[in-house]
Amino acid sequence: MRLYRGAFDSETLYGDPLAQAEAYEEAGAGMLHLVDLDAARTGEPVNAAVVARILASVRMPVEVAGGVRSERRAGELFELGAARVVLGTAALTEPGLLERLTRAYPGRIALGLDHRRGEAGASEVAVAGWERSSGVPLLDAVRRFSELELGAIVVTDIVRDGTLEGPDLEGYALVLGATVRPLVASGGVAGPADLAALAAIEVDGRRLAGAIVGRALLSGAMTLKEAMAACAP
Repeated sequence: MRLYRGAFDSETLYGDPLAQAEAYEEAGAGMLHLVDLDAARTGEPVNAAVVARILASVRMPVEVAGGVRSERRAGELFELGAARVVLGTAALTEPGLLERLTRAYPGRIALGLDHRRGEAGASEVAVAGWERSSGVPLLDAVRRFSELELGAIVVTDIVRDGTLEGPDLEGYALVLGATVRPLVASGGVAGPADLAALAAIEVDGRRLAGAIVGRALLSGAMTLKEAMAACAP
């Protein structure tokens, strides 16, 4: 399932997620970014069985996001085989949880920061499946949590997510300059040219660690082979 600009009433279904994951692995994907969107919204892992089946069925590293709001759930995902676990809402509502998890699993916890512009015009981090604003400016959150031993910071531009309108290149350059942690871009990628543009961003000798592509692959606008070629050094 994919959303359009984070709206749950605009979802698009793309078939069996396990079959899709296996197809990506067969095509040579290096890592799968797996999101339980229902859990992100409610905090309840209603799709836990599906997530577990995918983790048991593929050999490539899987990064799991959505509704991880306790040490117990993070531990369960690692026991099931997750390579990395993403905290979003919980990082803002329970920063102590993020701190404890990065100590317990150094380099294996990612921070998910989904953002949209608030009333004051600045980008603010959203929580609860993108439905509420935390009131925390994006760059403030990036700087605050960069002190922790994070495996990555995943920044999603909600307004562009699922639109195929292209990523916010200037925005990612600003975030890259605000952290020493690996930065992964998400939202708006439409084709190989967008990935090449993201790969070309450089700030103080540092580049993005990766980019997440969803709708462009699922809709057939771009093949995985084309995506990987565009990111090749």
